[in-house]
Amino acid sequence: MIYITGDTHADFSRFKNPALRKLKKNDALIICGDFGFIWNGSAEEKKLLEKIGKLRYNVLFVEGSHENYDLLEQYEVSEWCGGKTRLISGRLRQLMRGQVYEIAGKKVFSFGGGQSDDSYDTVEGQNWWAREIPSEEELAEGMKNLENAGNSVDIVVTYEPPSGLHDFLDQKGAGDRNHINTYLHGIFEKITFNGWYFGKLHLNKLIPPKYHAVYDGITAADKIAIKKPAREKRRDEEKEN
Repeated sequence: MIYITGDTHADFSRFKNPALRKLKKNDALIICGDFGFIWNGSAEEKKLLEKIGKLRYNVLFVEGSHENYDLLEQYEVSEWCGGKTRLISGRLRQLMRGQVYEIAGKKVFSFGGGQSDDSYDTVEGQNWWAREIPSEEELAEGMKNLENAGNSVDIVVTYEPPSGLHDFLDQKGAGDRNHINTYLHGIFEKITFNGWYFGKLHLNKLIPPKYHAVYDGITAADKIAIKKPAREKRRDEEKEN
């Protein structure tokens, strides 16, 4: 079972949601960016990370545009469930950019990172890091890993939305379209998937049939059973022929 939520911003109360009582050892809660618990390196913060890591289910997150990348990158990179991760504590891990995983019986593509909309009021290395923007190597690795997976996954988890959804949800707080949105739209056009989840817009909204802006709500991702639209059916038929 996989549940998905949006930005936690170091708020532990999210883990007290009654819905999470259903999750067991091999299940997972995935956070779509701005995890926020790796920010200042304090003793209190480290205790919280240990506490999260001791939960009975896996807690997994992609990074957003408000993370301390200096601290995050101190954790070693290792392989887990078919993709690269950073093990933070116990069952707590970062899902790295452009990776494909097998989690709770589902194939999951992750791509964290995003562009801050408030960078005019930030200081590099204090409350903003340029590494929030994915590198060209990470963009290329994401495409390669998807190709290796046959351009088909069950779940897509990102911080930014693809540009088509960004424009559809054009609202206060969406910010200007950036090259990450464009890159993700290219993926959107290329792959088949059952559900796409993104956290940047601080919005709980289903965009039918299978796109989810997530924030403080919790969604059971693997209960989705959606018929492929005609465009995807034709693509599959062309592959078979």
